[in-house]
Amino acid sequence: MPPIVHPGGLLRRASTVNPVLVRETARQHGVVNAPTRPLLRAISAAVALLLAAALSGCGLTIPADPDGTLESVTGAELRVGLSADPGLVGTDRDTPTGSIPDLVTGFADGIDAEIDWTYGSEETLVGMLERGDLDLVAGGFTSDTPWIDKAGVTRGYPEIDGADGREIVMLVPLGENAFLSALERHLDERVGSR
Repeated sequence: MPPIVHPGGLLRRASTVNPVLVRETARQHGVVNAPTRPLLRAISAAVALLLAAALSGCGLTIPADPDGTLESVTGAELRVGLSADPGLVGTDRDTPTGSIPDLVTGFADGIDAEIDWTYGSEETLVGMLERGDLDLVAGGFTSDTPWIDKAGVTRGYPEIDGADGREIVMLVPLGENAFLSALERHLDERVGSR
């Protein structure tokens, strides 16, 4: 009989090999029989489904807001920072004007929130957003914003009136993905996205 070749080298001739020893040695060296692969996949899928069911039973939703922004502003106060940008945001009155404030107002109406407006420079507003003093920052921010490591950023919206082809984005607190998703759904309905 020919010798049995094993990943670790030559074992013994087939007539003297213990089949249990061969299986155990193969298992220890990572050799998996082809029929066990579908079983492993089925077990992995079942574990994933059980984990998903367990998490959904705990009230976990995806996307989620670790700090609860969407929940805290719904039916309450939405703190919005605006940076002036000609054609998009006018801040020369008590109530801001332009297409961006109109979009933010529509979003606030959709979640039954009252808006508290704050005007400032981009740097000041992003700092306030990071500290938790604002829930949303808007203005002439574009998809190539330098604030990407300090804030969550919506998709770019070039169809906003006054954007002049720029892909306008809005900023939210980092990690607040349910809030970001709700804002993007509103923007998608109002101006579409690419």
